[in-house]
Amino acid sequence: MIKKKVAVIGATGIAGQQFLAALPNHPEFELVALAASSRSAGKSYLDAIREPSGMVGWWCDEPLHTDYAQMQVQDASKFDATSVDCVFTAVESDAAKELEPMYALTTPVVSTASAFRYFDDTPIFVPGVNNSHVELLSRQQKERGWKGFVTPVPNCTTTGLAMTLKPIQDAFGIKGVVMTSMQAMSGAGRRGGVLGLDALDNIIPYISGEEEKVQKETQKILGSFRGDAIVPASFGVSATCTRANVSDGHTEAVFVATEKPCSVEDAARAMREFEGGLEGLTSTPEHLIFVHDDPFRPQPRRDRDMGGGMTTVVGRLRPETVLGQSGIKYVLVSHNTKMGAAKGAILVAELLVREGRI
Repeated sequence: MIKKKVAVIGATGIAGQQFLAALPNHPEFELVALAASSRSAGKSYLDAIREPSGMVGWWCDEPLHTDYAQMQVQDASKFDATSVDCVFTAVESDAAKELEPMYALTTPVVSTASAFRYFDDTPIFVPGVNNSHVELLSRQQKERGWKGFVTPVPNCTTTGLAMTLKPIQDAFGIKGVVMTSMQAMSGAGRRGGVLGLDALDNIIPYISGEEEKVQKETQKILGSFRGDAIVPASFGVSATCTRANVSDGHTEAVFVATEKPCSVEDAARAMREFEGGLEGLTSTPEHLIFVHDDPFRPQPRRDRDMGGGMTTVVGRLRPETVLGQSGIKYVLVSHNTKMGAAKGAILVAELLVREGRI
């Protein structure tokens, strides 16, 4: 198989580094270009992430691949997207608004940024949950005159929620959802230790903009594709998002009112049997959703790395009757920097290759 050539934009940041950690030895993708801001351009990647103190700012648990360390970083604003088959972007939203349309003129773009999530012509992919939304890309290309496209992954808090709601929606229907998150510090990026001091021995009860993103994105992801548009799911989503003293892995307590009766056993079976049509893709874990019987699980430290960080882990399944006559409640853990970011975006690209879009 001839590998697709890919680039990572925003390669020196936390999200970009996760792409570099996940791409070595990938059977379908060959990383051939790295780009970042102008202050990093022209340097080797290793020099670009080296602090003035000499410390190497590589923040992934996986080692930095020696080939990537020596690659020259390009200026993202001048990067020629025609040199690759797919561009992965891991930049802030403001930068994405400028860079991603420039790349998409010629080349598919899979993004971790929020810049394009809420346009009517743009799907927000959670592979296995809304694969059919791929058809929306044809509308985007036609209306914008692009040969490529931009498709973002959702907010990392939305990912595990949407993944676990999908089998419930398919089997029982959903009337409403209430979710409270306890999110890892890594979801806020790295700010010289200040955030860690804020969260140490503490819970931060507010994350700006997060609740609105979760509510809107969940309805879009679980909506239906009709004609050339996504009709958002009709059920309401109420979210409270907090920051907890955890390094990686978002924990969420979820309450779901269902349209049909839903026993604990039936909900567990639906989740365990959920495959999402992703069989055979390189990054697909053995279990998209793993359901624990142990009432003390899931726990972020013990469960976030299941399936290489790609499995959403569920536990504490119980009946829920306060929100309606029937329903289910549970706790989930989803790895925010893996399935919720770079590795999830790579899985999206694998799906798009299979669908003939890349």
